[in-house]
Amino acid sequence: MKNRYLLIWLALAIPPLLWAGNFVVGRAANANVPPLMLALSRHVVALLFLLPFGWSIMCRDLSIYWEYRWKVLKVSLSGMVAFNALVYIGLHSTTASNAQLLNSTIPVLIVLIGTIVLRQRLASIQTLGLLLSCFGVLTIILRGDISFLFSLKFSSGDLIIFAAMVSFSLFSVWLRDFPVNLNRLGLLGIQFVIAVLILSPLAGGEYLSGATLEWNTSSYAAMLYVGIAAGLIANLLYMYGIARVGPARAGLFIHLVPIYGAFMSHIFLGENLYWYHDLGMAGIVVGLILSQRGGQKHVSETIA
Repeated sequence: MKNRYLLIWLALAIPPLLWAGNFVVGRAANANVPPLMLALSRHVVALLFLLPFGWSIMCRDLSIYWEYRWKVLKVSLSGMVAFNALVYIGLHSTTASNAQLLNSTIPVLIVLIGTIVLRQRLASIQTLGLLLSCFGVLTIILRGDISFLFSLKFSSGDLIIFAAMVSFSLFSVWLRDFPVNLNRLGLLGIQFVIAVLILSPLAGGEYLSGATLEWNTSSYAAMLYVGIAAGLIANLLYMYGIARVGPARAGLFIHLVPIYGAFMSHIFLGENLYWYHDLGMAGIVVGLILSQRGGQKHVSETIA
């Protein structure tokens, strides 16, 4: 049992690492790839790499997707289309730091949506874990100085990014509506198909409005990263985690993003790690450990 949960925790720890680079890549790609074209290319690339492994599964489970068609449409629109389009649009007029700060609201939003819509309740120890994790995130982002919060400048792009976070939170909560034993690779594949169908005319309209796509090494690298790493691998592992432990517990792992960001900056940019990094990391890790204790058990469903 312990090995099973360790595997789940490891699976949930990987997506934040891949998503940590998504904001940076999305921001850096502004000069070469318009936002809707980047969102479309993300899902096209992800789908192309998924099909060799998932095509037979998608064909086999097609009747199940039809049975759950409205739920499939909801998660496709919220987690694939709206979330990615809004993030890349918002990054045109805000900073990666602000986006990271707003990204940290997802675990709280998941709990709020679960409480209001699904009447779910966290155990006291899980609530404490959530609060400690939020404290850790804010400590890192604000650099241990609360006055830094008041120096942040917010723009219309931040509102768009926040809308994306609400959309992803809904996606996380709605994912629990699917049977646990429904193959997640096939489920992700059908979402990619729907996303490509919806984003294609939107990206086409963006192109007709005058937006241009610069084909160069940077744009190719950006498309491959957001498609394979942030799109396919991260989403597949995240969906697997939600199926096993539920959205509230799985969503809290998103708070690992600033930890990964700090280490990546230290390794690749030579930036120093300070006391507030240590304090913040401690708060996040302890919060994650507490959040996995007690509370509701995720109920497995079966398909007849």
